[in-house]
Amino acid sequence: MNLAVSLDGFIEGPNGELDWLTRDSTIDFADILNEILSDMDIIFYGRKSYDKWGNFWPEEESSQKLKNAYHRMHSKQKYVFSRTKTNDGTEAIFINDHVQASVEQIKQRHGKNIWLYGGAELASELINLNLVDEYRLAVHPVILGKGKPLFQGITEKQKLQLIEAKGHASGVVLLTYSTAAAGL
Repeated sequence: MNLAVSLDGFIEGPNGELDWLTRDSTIDFADILNEILSDMDIIFYGRKSYDKWGNFWPEEESSQKLKNAYHRMHSKQKYVFSRTKTNDGTEAIFINDHVQASVEQIKQRHGKNIWLYGGAELASELINLNLVDEYRLAVHPVILGKGKPLFQGITEKQKLQLIEAKGHASGVVLLTYSTAAAGL
């Protein structure tokens, strides 16, 4: 799982806004996206996140570097978890049921890592099924007070082991936790 989160654990503001994300003028978003994608060959989306971001392209006046990063992102195999949507005319594969068996089968394939892009409902379901191996959280220096919480409906304690903590001048802290290293 690789997500941005507020200090108080929200991934969106109360109206779905992302205007709270801290921008670091010394780091190009294309570089961040390329770093995330460097060890990924599959992306998991919840249906709502997919509808919003799964086929998003930067504006025409965006840098070629950013356009290339999105091209790289869209070249990955996409899986969309949805109870209602079965197809959208793209190469995305829709999973409507048997989530645990489907994810376990996908994880058994040889290849790189899987990026759990979002959203919160899918993340919670995969956490509850013990299918998340690593948490990469970009904790932004803002307290929203309300919005969409990242961790909702978690049914059991999840013990994690800190792998890396990296701070940036912007105040964003990148935290990487492993479940496998903790013996889970």
